[in-house]
Amino acid sequence: MRGRLGTTAALALAGAALVAGVAGCAWGPPADPTSSSPVAAAETTAPTASAPPILRQQLSASENVAFFDAVNLAVIAANSGAGGRDFIDALVAAGFDKAQMQVTADRTTVDVQADSVQFAVLFQSECLVGQYGPASGGYHSAVRPALGAGGCLVGQTRPIDW
Repeated sequence: MRGRLGTTAALALAGAALVAGVAGCAWGPPADPTSSSPVAAAETTAPTASAPPILRQQLSASENVAFFDAVNLAVIAANSGAGGRDFIDALVAAGFDKAQMQVTADRTTVDVQADSVQFAVLFQSECLVGQYGPASGGYHSAVRPALGAGGCLVGQTRPIDW
């Protein structure tokens, strides 16, 4: 018991020393006001989280890909086994137009789980394309030109009729 108490006390002391050392770096003497660089004289503040991306309908697909990714990554965080409908529903809830979406099947023609699912949104004449699944190495996205027929995905897609 005595050894455990000594170890706990030593860890607490080491933690306090680390905090004091870091705090000393942050609250040291102020920068020299006669410094020639205005950046050096500026007060340093703790970094803040950047604002989450938002859908900006008037901008291009490229300018909205961060929002597209944020929505899709949230789907994956909530459900690592997410399928096509999960992504489509989340994108609709986030403000994308369901009528402009395409998605591939979650299951193959022989009723086996698909290695990955692809989904896309036609947005401002470009395509926001996402892919998720074990065979694709996780989640990937890209902005691509729309196909000649006006869609985004090549090959068989499933109806979005829900």
